[in-house]
Amino acid sequence: MESLLAWLVPPDLPIWAVLMLIVSACLTSAMTAAFGIGGGVLLLAIMSMLLPAAAIIPLHGLVQLGSNANRAAFTAQHIRWQTLYWFAPGVLLGALLASALLVELPPELLQLSIASFILLLCWGPAIPAVATGAIGTFLAAALSTFLSHFVGATGPLVAAFIKQQQQGQRQATVATFAAVMTLQHAPKALVYSLAGFVFYDWLGLALMMIIAGVVGTKLGLGLLSQTSDRRFALIFNWLLTALALRLIWQALS
Repeated sequence: MESLLAWLVPPDLPIWAVLMLIVSACLTSAMTAAFGIGGGVLLLAIMSMLLPAAAIIPLHGLVQLGSNANRAAFTAQHIRWQTLYWFAPGVLLGALLASALLVELPPELLQLSIASFILLLCWGPAIPAVATGAIGTFLAAALSTFLSHFVGATGPLVAAFIKQQQQGQRQATVATFAAVMTLQHAPKALVYSLAGFVFYDWLGLALMMIIAGVVGTKLGLGLLSQTSDRRFALIFNWLLTALALRLIWQALS
């Protein structure tokens, strides 16, 4: 029993912090399932207050991988698989370009650029159909994956693109976004392992947070089913706008 508890509770992390992280994983998963976006950023903010700096990004990536994967599984019937067929090779190309070029890009410029694109996709005119078709999806995947290696804020950009592509249909937006973000998060676990992060020390906590996320996802999807496409689009746009403004504030500060 003691060995199991030691595996579930990482060293030097108090029980109350573990419980807060588990509850947060549940609530933020419910938020993303219900409104399409926002839970991952909120969870990252909470984790940054409770965890050692070296563990925040790897553990967040692992939990987000599980959260997106289970949300995609629950909503599989609404996933637009054609999007994934073109998104997957774009993710691969973006990751290869980022690892090959090894350039240093100014984070402030990237944050402002991403925020501008998010606001344009939310409140600007509808982008041409060709831009959300096969080639547009491939290029969006390659660009967002490439940028994700330099600034960890491309999720809202992908969400804004998927929302435009799915023309505001709430079920397809949430399901397809979950699936494509699963593809983007998957390689990160390998990258962090190769970089020397010891995932085993955090697997117990990650597993509990992922299970809590399953519960939150079920609750959030129940709320989503009772929301109209119009109301969903309005909430989704304002959440993305808040995230874009947060990026601008980070860049300017």
